[in-house]
Amino acid sequence: MKRILVVDDEKGVCYSFKKILGRHGYDVITALSGMEAIEKAVEDPPDLVILDISMPDLDGLEALRRLKATNPCLTVIMMTAYNTPERAITAMKYGAYDYITKPFDNDQLISLVNKAIMAGNMSSPVALKEDDDTPAQDVDRIVGKSRVMLDIYKKIGQVAESDATVLLTGETGTGKELIARAIYQHSRRVNKPFLPVNCAAIPETLLESELFGHEKGAFTGANARRIGKFEQCNGGTMFLDEVGDMPLSLQAKLLRVLQDGHFQRVGGSELIKSDVRIIAATNKDLETLVSKGRFREDLYWRLNVINIKVPPLRERKDDIDLLIQYFIQRYNKELGREIKGISKETLRMFRNYHWPGNVRQLQSIIYRAMILSKGDIISFSEAEWLAQTRLKEKDSDIEKELSDAISKLLHSGEVDIYRKAVSMFEGLLVRKALELTGNNQAMAARLLGISRNTLRDKMGPPEEGAQ
Repeated sequence: MKRILVVDDEKGVCYSFKKILGRHGYDVITALSGMEAIEKAVEDPPDLVILDISMPDLDGLEALRRLKATNPCLTVIMMTAYNTPERAITAMKYGAYDYITKPFDNDQLISLVNKAIMAGNMSSPVALKEDDDTPAQDVDRIVGKSRVMLDIYKKIGQVAESDATVLLTGETGTGKELIARAIYQHSRRVNKPFLPVNCAAIPETLLESELFGHEKGAFTGANARRIGKFEQCNGGTMFLDEVGDMPLSLQAKLLRVLQDGHFQRVGGSELIKSDVRIIAATNKDLETLVSKGRFREDLYWRLNVINIKVPPLRERKDDIDLLIQYFIQRYNKELGREIKGISKETLRMFRNYHWPGNVRQLQSIIYRAMILSKGDIISFSEAEWLAQTRLKEKDSDIEKELSDAISKLLHSGEVDIYRKAVSMFEGLLVRKALELTGNNQAMAARLLGISRNTLRDKMGPPEEGAQ
């Protein structure tokens, strides 16, 4: 049961809050002064504080400042009988989640409290505990308590329960899909499907069928009717990643779904209705694409109802320590290691680095270091660190080489290109990983980030005559 501390110098107000919030399953404790509130919050931190601004012994704003200084992640709602911009601005500057004006509507109060509790859950720091038994596959979560991340948690709490379309913008590797999943997990659609679609990873000729489905005989190879993502996701949430790469030919069809919820399968005439909430993400500047005629302006405004800018890691370096703890905790379980932390020198290099690959790059470096580390402390020399950080620069060269190879394949006149390309790439990747690790299947699986059973499946049957 979530605990709420209500602070007001009027006993009647405290009683009213206790009665209203108690009916909705909250455990309510009260304080009649700012000093009493600080003592109770320090002794046993509540999940939420509702704090009156005007109190005789200690002004509510000063009490807020002291509470946040003691516990920066504490979620606080201010209440006042006087709705003045100065007080509201000061309250938000000191770290209040929001404020309400007396007298308030009970339904409005409960809605705000629910959202504040939700935001507080997401902003709680991840501790590195020896006895934490959370399975490794269940630990993907947003990590951070910097000011910019706390603002994002608040916005998630504000938009999650609505069906508003959300556009997530930010560089590659910042965690946009985690934000999308957090919105979904706290929405009214949480018991319905969540389907991610990467618009850049699926060829244009297949993307329309992937999203909207097709009828039998719609095109060569369409041997049966296919149900698309919009039908599969009816009542749920679809995450359109890299939406800036969606071809113009499909943008009009997506726009229609957003406008009236109707679409047709490829090659079909039946008008199908689907109720899907869209969360889109892009690392591109859509306004620039609009000005160049590469993205529809009407679709841009349909997607950009709520905009959440996910910051690069270099703008939230206060979260680096917490992210390191999180990744070490996660991969200790996955790799069967007992890594305790990283050296002070390595931490200094991490904090001073500009992280062009963002959180994903930090995650990759920690993972690789934990596989190769011989002790229980991760430590890089200056030379090793320089080599690691150059891996990101090599990524762009690798991407260019892959892009050239894909272009040749697409212009080769082959049929069934997608299946052949995936099969060829998987085979090469597995063979090279085994060569690099001296045919050690366990190490190769760890290097690829897959299980040993999956690796064996990808290896195929042994060659005839092999021992």
